[in-house]
Amino acid sequence: MAEHFSQYLPPPEAVKILIVLVLSFLIGLEREEHKASGDYSFGGVRTFPLVGLMGYAVALLSRDQLLPLSIGFAVIGAFLLMSYRHKLSAAQALAEPPGVTTEISGLTTYVLGALVSNGYYWIAVTIAVVSLFLLELKGVLEGLSKRLAPQEILTFTKFLLLTAVILPTVPNTAFTQFGINPFKTWLLVVGVCGISYGSYVLLALTRQRHGVLLAGVLGGIYSSTATTVALAKKASREGAAHLFAGGILVASAMMYLRVTFLLMLFSRTLLHMLAVPLLVLGCVAGVTGWCWSHLQQQKPAEAGAEFEPRNPLELRSAIFFAVAFLAVLVASRLVITHFGNTGMYGLAGLTGLIDVDAFILGMTQSAGALTPGSLAAKGILIAIAGNNVAKGLYAYAFADRRTGLQSLALLTGLAAVSLIPLLLLR
Repeated sequence: MAEHFSQYLPPPEAVKILIVLVLSFLIGLEREEHKASGDYSFGGVRTFPLVGLMGYAVALLSRDQLLPLSIGFAVIGAFLLMSYRHKLSAAQALAEPPGVTTEISGLTTYVLGALVSNGYYWIAVTIAVVSLFLLELKGVLEGLSKRLAPQEILTFTKFLLLTAVILPTVPNTAFTQFGINPFKTWLLVVGVCGISYGSYVLLALTRQRHGVLLAGVLGGIYSSTATTVALAKKASREGAAHLFAGGILVASAMMYLRVTFLLMLFSRTLLHMLAVPLLVLGCVAGVTGWCWSHLQQQKPAEAGAEFEPRNPLELRSAIFFAVAFLAVLVASRLVITHFGNTGMYGLAGLTGLIDVDAFILGMTQSAGALTPGSLAAKGILIAIAGNNVAKGLYAYAFADRRTGLQSLALLTGLAAVSLIPLLLLR
C-alpha cells in the first residue's frame, strides 16, 4: 500500500526546488516591500527566486566540485556589485550612503539554493528565517544599538570570553571537604547573570517608556531588591501609594518565578519539591500586586530612568557573586556540622536578608550530598521569606509613609505565607 502511494509523490529533486522557491520568495517578498518605499533595490519577488534556483542548479551540476559553485557565486556577486554602484550614483544627493542589505541578501539566497541542493534543509531554513528576522527588525535592532552604551557591549564581549573560551578549561573536579567545583561555580554565575542580563536589556529597551508595573515585572527578574529600593525612592516624590506598593509586590512575585527557573536549571530534586509552592506564591503575589495598584484612581506613573541597574555581566559583579556563592557553600557545611538544622535555618534567614540567589544556588549544589534535600528546600523558603521582610523594611525606609507602610504590610504578609509550605515538607 505504501509503495503504491509513493509513486504519486513528487521526486526528491522536486521537493528541493519547491523549498528553494519558498525560501527565496520570502526573502524577495521582504525586499519587494522595501523597494515599494521608493528606494532603488536590486530585486524582488522574481529576482530572488531566480538567484536561489541558480544556486540550486549550479550546486546540482557541480556535485562535489567547489570551483563551479564558487564561479557562480562570483558571477552573482558581480551583478550585485554593479547594482550597488548604480545605487550609489542614484543616491549622491542623500546625506547617508545606501546600505548593502539587499546585495548581501542576494548572495545569501544563492547560498540557500546550494545548501538545499546538497540536502542541508535545516541549515537553509534556519538561515532564511534568521535573515528575514534581521531584515524586518531593522528599527528594533538599530534602537537597541542606541539604547545600549558601547561600554556595555564591551562588557558583554569580555563575559563571552570568560564563558566560551575560559570556562571549558576550568577543572571540573571537586576540591576540599566542601566539594568546591570551579567549573560548576562559574557555570552557576553564568546562569544567574544571563537571566539578569535578559531583564537588563529589556529595561534598557523600554527606558523612559515603561510604567511602574512593567518596571516591577522586568526589574523583579533582574533583582527584586534593587527594584524595590528604586520604586520606593520614586514613590517618595509621586505620592501614588497603592500604585507603587503594588509594583513593589509584583517585583517580589517575579522573584518566585526567577527562583523556580534557577532550580529547573541546577537542581531537579529541589524543583520537584518546591515548584508548585513557588509558582502558586508567585501567582498570588503578582495578582495581589496588580489588584492593589488599581484600588484607587490615579494617574499612571512612568518609571523613567529612576531604575538604572548595573550591568550584571560586569566582571566585578560576576566575581562578587561567585565569592558570595562559595562563602554560602562553606558556611552552610560548617553550620550543619556544628549547629544542626536550627543553625541552618538561622543561616537561611540571615543570607536571605543579603543575597538570596547565592544561598539558593548554594543549596542546589549541596542538596542530597552535603545537605539533606528537605532541609535545603526549607532553607530556600526561609531565605525567600527573609528577603521579603528585608525588602519591606527598605520600602519603609525609602518611600513616603503611606507607600512604606503598605509595602511593609504586603511584603511581610507574603513572607508569612511563604513559610506555609514548610508544613508540607518532610
